[in-house]
Amino acid sequence: MRPMRAGALALLVISLLAGCGLVSSSGTFHDASLPDGQRPLDGAELVVTSKSFTEGVLLGKITATYLAAAGATVTDLTGAPGSASSRQAQLNGDADILWEYTGTGWVNYHNETETIADPRELWQRVHDIEKRDYDLEWLPPANFNDTYAFAAAGPTARRLNVQSLSEVAALPVGDRTFCVDDEFFSRSDGFLPMLEKYGMPYNTPDGVPAGNVTRMDAGVIYPSTAKSAPCNFGMVYTTDGRVKNLDLTVLDDDKKYFLPYSGTAVVRGPIIEQYPALRPLLGTLSERLTDQLMQDLNGRVDIDGEDPADVAYDWLRSEKLID
Repeated sequence: MRPMRAGALALLVISLLAGCGLVSSSGTFHDASLPDGQRPLDGAELVVTSKSFTEGVLLGKITATYLAAAGATVTDLTGAPGSASSRQAQLNGDADILWEYTGTGWVNYHNETETIADPRELWQRVHDIEKRDYDLEWLPPANFNDTYAFAAAGPTARRLNVQSLSEVAALPVGDRTFCVDDEFFSRSDGFLPMLEKYGMPYNTPDGVPAGNVTRMDAGVIYPSTAKSAPCNFGMVYTTDGRVKNLDLTVLDDDKKYFLPYSGTAVVRGPIIEQYPALRPLLGTLSERLTDQLMQDLNGRVDIDGEDPADVAYDWLRSEKLID
């Protein structure tokens, strides 16, 4: 496997983007070709960026590797620190392709407060606003949803016989113990409104007494939940690799409280008009990406310590999308 560097063009783009804070993670991905030898993007020059957390970088590496295999000259600017730099780079026209989340677009970028439970409806609403206001094309979403959830250790979920948050609400008060981080505790769409939605209001004797809630760093929540100490139920992200690694059972949000965060490839309007082959190519990726798969891929990076470029390349080969 031979890593391909973006070279002088990447350095030029990095210098141009310094004002908006965009920094390349490494500019590396693996050289490959499509199995049929076709090059539908021959002659295309594309800049792929991503956010800096593991899943964002992985999605960027998968995209860069696959589009380069399809014949494009790809500048890899994955791993931009924070949401703002990668987003701003795309708005400025300095980056062409970025994986986003529908919930992020709805809440963070457009300050909407309405909870839309249906993933497809939320995508359509975000798609229409982004196309109208910024000429960004939000392609049809992938089959994974990286949203908030609550989970329990597998044995604890079986012992308490719970598979949904409504079943948690039916437990004796003493069993309703939660681990959350400070940010989720205080969000207007976070923990306290969730408890209200499920009929177990915070700091009430018949709901969830304050002593039943432990606030801790997000990274500590996963092992604490796996040990069921000090809580039976911990806040998690649905595609985090630790969910599978620690044998956590994600509880069904049966009252549809949490906003969908469907992963979506976003392309600048002029670019997708110039290179219409991007639609089917990115659609091929999207249709294969599921919650379970993202847990596996994220875990290979966060738990096993593998390089995101290697994980992206191996997965594309396993799907027979590249040679």
